[in-house]
Amino acid sequence: MLFQLLKPALFALDSEKGHRLAIAALKALPRRDTLLPNSADGPLSINVAGLDFPNPVGVAAGFDKDAEVPDALLSLGFGFTEVGSITPKSQAGNPKPRLFRLVEDEAVINRMGFNNAGAEAALERLKARANRPGILGINIGANKDSEDRIKDYCTMARHMTPYAGYLAVNISSPNTPGLRALQDELALTSLLDAVIEARNQAVDGVAPPIFLKVAPDLSATDIDAIARIALDRKLGALIVSNTTVSRPSLRSRHAHEAGGLSGAPLRSLALERMRDFRKATGGQIPLVGVGGIANAEHAWERIRAGASLVQLYSAMVYEGPWLGARIVKGLERLMKRDGFESIAQAVGSE
Repeated sequence: MLFQLLKPALFALDSEKGHRLAIAALKALPRRDTLLPNSADGPLSINVAGLDFPNPVGVAAGFDKDAEVPDALLSLGFGFTEVGSITPKSQAGNPKPRLFRLVEDEAVINRMGFNNAGAEAALERLKARANRPGILGINIGANKDSEDRIKDYCTMARHMTPYAGYLAVNISSPNTPGLRALQDELALTSLLDAVIEARNQAVDGVAPPIFLKVAPDLSATDIDAIARIALDRKLGALIVSNTTVSRPSLRSRHAHEAGGLSGAPLRSLALERMRDFRKATGGQIPLVGVGGIANAEHAWERIRAGASLVQLYSAMVYEGPWLGARIVKGLERLMKRDGFESIAQAVGSE
C-alpha cells in the first residue's frame, strides 16, 4: 500500500533517477537477516549447484549493479540476490536517457551498457559484508573498450570468487557491442574454459559454481550448442534469459527505443526458451527462470516448465520491493494446492 501511494511521485521522476532513489531507500532500511521465515530446510527450500536456497525467488542482476544493497534485498524475503554486472574497470555506460518505463505494457527498455563503478569499488563492499548470511550471486562482465574480453572475465572471476555464492557469466547483454558473439560455440568454449581455470586458481577449497546467463534471441542450433557446452563444463546452472532485442506489439511511446526489452512482453518468449533449454539439457542442469515474472502464478509456471530458481527485476518497478515476499507466500500456496511436498518435486513437472 505504501508503494502504491508513492508510485505516482516515483513515476514522475526520470526512470534512472527513480532507480537511484529506490537504492537509497533500501540503504536506509534497518539491517536484519529476514522479514520472512527463510529456513534452509523449509517447504520452499531447494538445493541448486550445491547451494541451499531458502526459497527459489531471487533478484536479477541489473537492479543492484554495484553491490550496494544485497543484504537489504535479502531482508525483504528473497531467497538470493545477484549483483552486477560488474566489470574490471569503472565505466559510465551509454549516453542518457537509457532507461525507459513502458507503463502501458508493464515493461522496461534499457540500454545501460554495463554502467558500474568497477571491480575495486564493488570489492570494498563485498569484503565488508563477508560472512553475512544469504546467497549472493556476482554477475561479471567485460568492459566495452576491452581489447581482450575473455581476459576481463578471467580478471573478474579471480577477484570475485572469494565473495561469491555463485559467479554469473553474462554474455547476453544486447547493450555492449559484440558481447552476444561470445554465445557462439567456439567463443563460448574458450571463454568458459578460461573462467573456470581463473576461478579455480582463486579459491582454496570449494569453488563457487558458475552460472551462464543467455539471451532469449537464440536459434535451436544455438540452444543445443550452449546446452552441450554447459553440460560438458559442468556449469552450476543456466540463467534463461536476459532481455530481448525483439519487439512484440507494444503500446508505449517508448516502444521503438533501442536496447533490451524486459517485463510482461518478454514473458512468453522467456517461458518458451525455458522449455527449450529444459528439453536440450534433459533436465541434467539446473535452470534459472527470468523474464516477465510478476506474480506467484508466473513463477509457478516457470518452475513447472523447468526452472529450479526464478528471478525478478522489471516487475518490481511496477509492484514494489515487497513483490518477492508476496510471490514466496503464493508459491507455498500453489505447491500445496497441486499436491507437491517440495519445490524440487515441481521442477519440470508440466
